[in-house]
Amino acid sequence: MRIDKFTWCVRLTKTRAIASDFISKNKVKLNGQGVKPSREVSSGDIISFQKHNATFEYEVLLLLKNRVGAKLVFNHLRDITKSEEIEKYRIYQVSQSEYRQKGSGKPSTKNRRDLNEFMDEGCL
Repeated sequence: MRIDKFTWCVRLTKTRAIASDFISKNKVKLNGQGVKPSREVSSGDIISFQKHNATFEYEVLLLLKNRVGAKLVFNHLRDITKSEEIEKYRIYQVSQSEYRQKGSGKPSTKNRRDLNEFMDEGCL
């Protein structure tokens, strides 16, 4: 099975197009090597998936034909990510949530103008 299809089938990406894009940008590696989206995956391979500043690693257990539900992913994929990488990702998530409160939406024109004015005064 192609690596772009496999990453989509086990729900590492939302669409196959996104999977192909990640692979083309070297954010997905197979057994530690950069690959093309058409590279074949087999049982026992290690997939490294870079998300923001952390690298998640998964071992391929079984190949599949179609996309599976979230509850069935563990039958085909085993998470072998190191705890340090998980902690790096959690720190990233916390820092992003502190940047702007969840649910506050995008800044209004007045907020942007105030921010620009503040930044201009700070730079002088």
